[in-house]
Parts: sequence; C-alpha cells; structure tokens
Amino acid sequence: MLVGGGGRSARAVAAGTAGGRPLIITEDPLLLDDLLRLCAAAGAEPHVRHGVPEQSGTGGTGGTGGAAGVEEVRGGVGWESAPLVLVGDDAARRVRGAPRRDGVFLVGRELDDPLVWRRAVEIGAEEVLRLPDAESRLVDRIADVVEGAGKPALAVGVIGGSGGAGASTLACALAIRAARAGERTILIDGDPLGGGMDVLLGGEGAEGLRWPDFAGSRGRVGAGALEESLPELHALRVLSWDRGERVVVPPAAMRSVLAAARRRGGVVVVDLPRRVDEAVAEVLAQLDLVLMVVPGELRSVAAAGRVAAGVRMVARDVRVVVRGRCPGGLDAETVAGLLGVPLAGEVPVELGLPGRVAEGEPPGAQRRGALARFCDGFWQRALGAAPGVPA
Repeated sequence: MLVGGGGRSARAVAAGTAGGRPLIITEDPLLLDDLLRLCAAAGAEPHVRHGVPEQSGTGGTGGTGGAAGVEEVRGGVGWESAPLVLVGDDAARRVRGAPRRDGVFLVGRELDDPLVWRRAVEIGAEEVLRLPDAESRLVDRIADVVEGAGKPALAVGVIGGSGGAGASTLACALAIRAARAGERTILIDGDPLGGGMDVLLGGEGAEGLRWPDFAGSRGRVGAGALEESLPELHALRVLSWDRGERVVVPPAAMRSVLAAARRRGGVVVVDLPRRVDEAVAEVLAQLDLVLMVVPGELRSVAAAGRVAAGVRMVARDVRVVVRGRCPGGLDAETVAGLLGVPLAGEVPVELGLPGRVAEGEPPGAQRRGALARFCDGFWQRALGAAPGVPA
C-alpha cells in the first residue's frame, strides 16, 4: 500500500541522493530520534550536524562541542545548499550568524517558552514546529523536498450534465492530447459505476494498481510511488477501477491520492460521476476547473441544472462544454445562459468515433478530429493562462 511512511520508490531514492536531503542541526538526542523517524517516514536520508558552529568564523572540524565556524556548515551539503534545514530549539542560538535563507524550521518537543519566537526570528525560521503536534506537517514538507515538489498539476474534472453526455469520452481525449503535447499526465477515473477508463483506453489488462488498492490509504501518498504503480497507456498514467466487486474508497483516500497525483506538476484529468457524495466532494475541492458536458437540447439542459447546483457548492470554477447540436436544438451560448455557467466551448459530433473506439483507438487520437482540435485549443488556453484556467 502506498501510504505515507511506506516503501520508497526508485525516483524518491534518486531525489534523495541528488541533493533533496534535508539538514538536521541539533545536539538533543531525543529530538534527533524524532526527526530521523519523520525523515524515514517521508523517504528522506538527512544530513545530521551534531556539533553546530559558533559565530566565531574560525575553521574547524565540527562535531559535538567543536568550535567550527559558520563556513563549515555552509560547505558541501550544509546550510546554504540543503533544500530544507531543521534546527533544533537547542541549537537556535548557535546558528544566529548563518546567512538568511528560505526553508528553515525551528523544531522542538517543548516549545512553551515564549522566547522561542524570538529565536525563530533571529535565525530567519519560516515556522516554529512543536512535536508531536506538527509531525504530519513536517513529514509533508520533508517529502516535498524528496519528491522535488514544485508547481502542482493543473487539475481538470469532467462531469456529464446528463446521462450519455460524453463526459468520459472528453476526459479521455483531454488526457490523450495533454500527453501528446508532452505534459506529464495522469487520468483518474472517479466514477466507480462507469465502464472503466482503462477499458476506454484499451488497457483493461495492463499491469498496475487500481482504486481498490488505495482504499486503505491514510496520510500522505508518495507522488513518485503512485505514478510508478499505475498502468501506463498511450504515454499517460491511468488510475481506474478493476472488474471485481465494488469497493468503497473513503474520502480521505480520495483526497490523499489526488493530492499525490498533483504534486509533480503537469496535468491531472478526473472523470467524475454525476452524483456528488462526500468522496466526490473531496475531489471537487482540489480541482482547478470542472467542465460539465451538456448536449444542446432542452431535456439535457434541465438535467444539467440539477448537476450544476451540486457541483458549484464545492468546485471553485465550473464551465459548460456543449456537445453537438441536435436538429432544432439549442446553441452553445443559449445552453450556457440557461445554466448560468460560463461557456468553455462547443465540441461538434465526430463522425466514426464510436467505431474507432470499439476497434481500440482512444478518443482524441485523431489529430485532425473535432474532439482533438477542441482539446488542443483548451490546453493551449489553460496551460498558457497564469492561474491555469482558460479565459
């Protein structure tokens, strides 16, 4: 199970040996034991300085009780080069002369002393962390260093405004086009009652984990380990359901898995069910944008109004994609106006698509098809906009 504190992936190990190793500065053996345990839970191999230099500026060898200068900590994998510095409260006074930098945390087990905040300011600490209360927060920060966490992925959900609207088809096509554009892409099947996104991609037999394998996840899921564990189809990773009995994935597991999927950047596309329960609400809360697919006819718009009401209670940004236009039906602007939802665009009906999908070609694979053109235009706007959302 890929739960925070579990096994490390090959990429996490590589990150640790490539400079993603935090620096611990403390002479408190009990605090050091705690910090080493938390680093192990995050998959990190820290550097430890037992002897912290005084401000003397003289050379030295370090070590407990040593009189090494500040330069000793700066060198190699020291104060300035470490991606994260964890300073024990016992050592705060002795690092006051070190250069100011980001990523310094003052950590202790007994931080009721009001002067601890003064010491934090003196060393330029971002935060004061009290153990054990802040253990989860600290593991997250250490794991971010190990995994090289940067800008999170743009997360886009796709939901059908009515039955048979084509939401899964659009979600699959969006993922295919993002992957072919060179984006790190993860496609997540959020609908346990759907046919399975791996089937739509022609990879139901592909090796890798499915949702039931994550049902017991607690805490932080490793981003690298998650990505490596999923089936790889058409240059993207897919998290789908298996063909066994239905397994309920708790909201906490949904939240942890989606957070891990976003942590390494790129694009995450989620195919959403129309019913918004607690687990789906956890997913909606993490999405940057939700596209609601609605056919251009009145009955579908009426159904979509009820779906939109539930989604908008949680999602930060909901937009409508109008699929085709029935004879005598509604145009895209009218559909958006009736729903009171901004229009993201219109996807014309693509002739021959069902037949090609049945033969194993995923939606969006035809570069000049209507679906691919819509998706390419969407990503150009979305990934080019500062907030990651198309205008």
